[in-house]
Amino acid sequence: MNRLKATLAGSVIALAASVTASQAEKLTLYCSAQEDWCQLMARSFEDATGIDVNMTRKSSGETFAQIRAESANPKGDVWWGGTGDPHLQAAEEGLTEEYVSPMRDQLHDWAISQAESAGNRTIGIYSGALGYGYNSELLAANDLPEPGCWKDLLKPEYKGHVQMANPNSSGTAYTTLASMVQIFGEDEGFEFMKGLHKNINQYTKSGSAPIKAAGRGENTIGIVFMHDAVKQAVSGFPIKVVAPCEGTGYEIGSMSIVKGARNMDEAQKFYDWALSAEAQNLALEVNAFQVPSNTGAETSPSAPDMSQIKLIDYDFKKYGSSDERKRLLQKWDEEVSVLPQ
Repeated sequence: MNRLKATLAGSVIALAASVTASQAEKLTLYCSAQEDWCQLMARSFEDATGIDVNMTRKSSGETFAQIRAESANPKGDVWWGGTGDPHLQAAEEGLTEEYVSPMRDQLHDWAISQAESAGNRTIGIYSGALGYGYNSELLAANDLPEPGCWKDLLKPEYKGHVQMANPNSSGTAYTTLASMVQIFGEDEGFEFMKGLHKNINQYTKSGSAPIKAAGRGENTIGIVFMHDAVKQAVSGFPIKVVAPCEGTGYEIGSMSIVKGARNMDEAQKFYDWALSAEAQNLALEVNAFQVPSNTGAETSPSAPDMSQIKLIDYDFKKYGSSDERKRLLQKWDEEVSVLPQ
């Protein structure tokens, strides 16, 4: 009888522990920034709140596709980081929740503008200019001229020396495509992409991969956001950063709450925390050189000076729209990616 009582008591304790565990606060975070930053954000939020975070890192294009595929049964709670265009498309398609954070009054105007253009279904968390970087040692070893403009990358001597991501999977690469259309006009922009295609050695899945490969000496020129090139340079690799002479596009990295999130309270807590100066200052610990959206957050002195870069008036509303994004990607697939190299 005593053994039976002990067994029953043990079962009750185990059941209570199971119920407590199932009721514990938790958050599923989809992250589209650099891996070490994603990890730091997840662990720091856990330390600050006691909320358990299950974090998955994928590029912004991949994450958008996943959220769309899971829309009938959402598994993620918050999508943090990555270029703003797919966040805007997710908002337009009703895949993300409307939320106005009490932290909003601490943000730069461009971050709030991003929210307003999406019906408050996303918000800006950082910004960064598009450009490219090159490995100066490889450039010299191959007796190549130093590029300074977008059109320099079309020169035949750079054949096999340029790398960028695939715009279907990477927000960085989609921003590149949309920027070329805005800088040169659609016809000439696509002619540029066709000419560039001849010199591409690989289309990567991740937007930052081309400059990481250049840092390792596996590639010469990588088309990326300039802050990713700065990260390689600061890490000691022979990378030179270029702000193209014609002007360039830029991103407003964004954050969104997934529509129908299972852990809505925790999602809103993360959203508010991620907009704080303290959370945004974590970027400095992992050499993330974007410009933060909180006016009180610190920007690294190594970060590209946006005021010194010739930025175009990037039309986020148009190029973040579902129809325009689909149209440009389909046109790139049909007219550029299929060409021989």
